[in-house]
Amino acid sequence: MFINSPDLMPTLLGLCGFQIPKTVEGADKSSVMKGQTKDTTDAVLIACYHVFGQWSLNLGGRDYRGVRTKRYTYVKDLSGPWLMFDNQKDPFQLTNLVKDKEYQQIKNDLEIKLVQLLHKTNDKFLPGREYIKKWGYVIDEKTGNIPYVKINYQGLPIE
Repeated sequence: MFINSPDLMPTLLGLCGFQIPKTVEGADKSSVMKGQTKDTTDAVLIACYHVFGQWSLNLGGRDYRGVRTKRYTYVKDLSGPWLMFDNQKDPFQLTNLVKDKEYQQIKNDLEIKLVQLLHKTNDKFLPGREYIKKWGYVIDEKTGNIPYVKINYQGLPIE
């Protein structure tokens, strides 16, 4: 079964028997989890909207979008195609096929799927700084990313 991050909340609500508000993004996959319906999802979006934590820009962190199918994982960053793996032949994703001519058509098909998923989620795939401004997050200027914040057991920041 494929599940996207936005599907988690509506699926949990569905499993608990609660009505899902119309404003909630994502799909309720509770009937699939219960075995009542078949999962028809053939691909899911994977994304890093802006780097965070230890994966800073100065250490190679990058904004990316990708698509995961049962067979392949395809990822691009803001400069273009970056990673592609055959998940059946290479389950540990050790061999990057993104520049392999033998996989060009598959890469093109995955690019089309990715564009469709981005369109469906209204994701314009902007640089991370644009989302940071939009969402009002604070950036650590030394690393260029969103820092982790240590919190105590009450959920309050630790200085």
